[in-house]
Amino acid sequence: MSRENLAGGEGVRIVVLASGRGGTFAALASALAERGVKAAIPALVTDRPGAPCVGLAEKAGVPVLALSPKGLTRHNYDLLLAERVAGLRPDWIFLLGWLRLLSLSFLERFPGRVVNLHPALPGSYPGVDAIRRAWEAAGGREARTGVMLHLVPDEGVDSGPLLASEELVIREGESLESLEGRVHELERRLVIDLATRFARGEKE
Repeated sequence: MSRENLAGGEGVRIVVLASGRGGTFAALASALAERGVKAAIPALVTDRPGAPCVGLAEKAGVPVLALSPKGLTRHNYDLLLAERVAGLRPDWIFLLGWLRLLSLSFLERFPGRVVNLHPALPGSYPGVDAIRRAWEAAGGREARTGVMLHLVPDEGVDSGPLLASEELVIREGESLESLEGRVHELERRLVIDLATRFARGEKE
């Protein structure tokens, strides 16, 4: 895949914010290039300069903006983050494993354009460790969890207007590692599907 396709191609501009491994980001970057989707990732933005997602972005030819919050208040960090992200001219901002709760200092700069990925169904297991919490609640029995993508209009935790969701069955006796792998696969598919819809001008 070329840097031109990912960072400077024509079409919808999707800035990705990530704090961790970056697997979903990498899957999205690859899919946009391989499928010829009219969308580009002008940059991966991270609050953790040493996170694995940085290496994946470099491998994919996507510019990296590493912005550590060290020494900054939440308000000042979000103002700085908003200014730097605005300079990337995003149509959409995807939070793919972004581990900071964004304040209105950031969100009010991009109304209706911030999308969060959460590994649970609407109203279930908001916040961190959602996959583990769902697995523990199942207690070895068959149960249901899922993945959702939603808008982030305010500082509510995983509670914004729904854009996409899909259920996933926790199998009887399934290990946490197995469940995590299947949830991550579903996350990647839903994110790629949503980005493709946005590239086509679809919002519903």
